[in-house]
Amino acid sequence: MFWVSFCFAKMEVEIEGEKGWAENLPTWRVSKDHIMSRIFAGGRELTGYHLWVQLFVFSLLHMVYIFHPFLLSVELQIISFVFYVWITEDYMWFLLNPAFGFSKFKKENIWWHERHWWWVAPRDYFIFIPTATALYFLSMIVA
Repeated sequence: MFWVSFCFAKMEVEIEGEKGWAENLPTWRVSKDHIMSRIFAGGRELTGYHLWVQLFVFSLLHMVYIFHPFLLSVELQIISFVFYVWITEDYMWFLLNPAFGFSKFKKENIWWHERHWWWVAPRDYFIFIPTATALYFLSMIVA
């Protein structure tokens, strides 16, 4: 998981540079108040870049079903992994990005997380980590 997150974070640093949330990318955008932005971008502006990246990763992880029959336990593990990867990758983006680093991982430096910042990190971290953990443990119960 850490290797996948690291590679993905490095790729996004190369693509986005110092401008996060696809700020300078030539992609379409949907207002942060639109229902699609609330569903797919956590209340941030949904971009074509982010939608297609999310769908790509989600689809790639589901390729396991080409070789394995559907099992609820496997599906819960896949979703858990998706949540863990998104949070780990997001944090690594800041650590690995020369324009940010640990010292700039603060609400006032990250406009796309500013609206949903809780205590020391974006809200998503506090929601997705326990959700991913619960899904993973649930996957061990359902067989």
